Amino acid sequence: MLKLFSRGDFERAVKEHKAERHARGFTSWGQFMAMLFCQLGRAHSLREICGGLACCEGQLKHLGVPVAPKRSTLAYANEHRSWQLYQMVFEQTLFQCQELVRSQGGRKKFRFKNKLMSLDGSIIDLSVSMFDWAKYRRTKGAIKLHLLLDHDGYVPSFAVVTEGKTSEIKVARTLRFDPGTILAIDRGYVDYEWFRELTQQEVYFVTRMKEKAVYEGKEELQVPDKPRAGIRCRPPIRSA
Repeated sequence: MLKLFSRGDFERAVKEHKAERHARGFTSWGQFMAMLFCQLGRAHSLREICGGLACCEGQLKHLGVPVAPKRSTLAYANEHRSWQLYQMVFEQTLFQCQELVRSQGGRKKFRFKNKLMSLDGSIIDLSVSMFDWAKYRRTKGAIKLHLLLDHDGYVPSFAVVTEGKTSEIKVARTLRFDPGTILAIDRGYVDYEWFRELTQQEVYFVTRMKEKAVYEGKEELQVPDKPRAGIRCRPPIRSA
């Protein structure tokens, strides 16, 4: 997995953002390895991260980390190191993945002449006692991840984290799509004014109507004689 991350590019990003300006032995690369271990090992605390790394300290040297960090050292780095560094690392990794997808090409299960993208928002629960800034409900904390997925390789092309109460449509209105794009969305994005804007931009959208939606059918079009298509009817409609 580490082959995805160029050590040279990482170090250039460290210098650009001066991420190790006040570092005392614990490098940004070491912090990065520790947080990767946290995610992949599903560690839930600094104790689990540092204890797990200490158990395999001999192998850490092959990853460019001389010794496992102490809890206080890792906590200080997480609090004071530049977050812009990891934003750049993400952008570098995303670019490499996109280039890899383009170079591989190949057949896909679902093929469209137009670019297919999916947009959705997901709630991530947080402890309101530990993250008092992530207010969602009276006794519950949460943030919301808004993700735009490019089906050419299933690589995210846009992601933003907001407060849990932020509506999906508020974020969706900030996005722009190339003409001809097919956008798959859920009911949370049903907004007729936004649909009008997408139509003017020549963007196709596929969604589920809300149960109480009011509309009228203009005419009935012929349904393709393809049972596997799952199309039962295709009437053009107009919102009432």
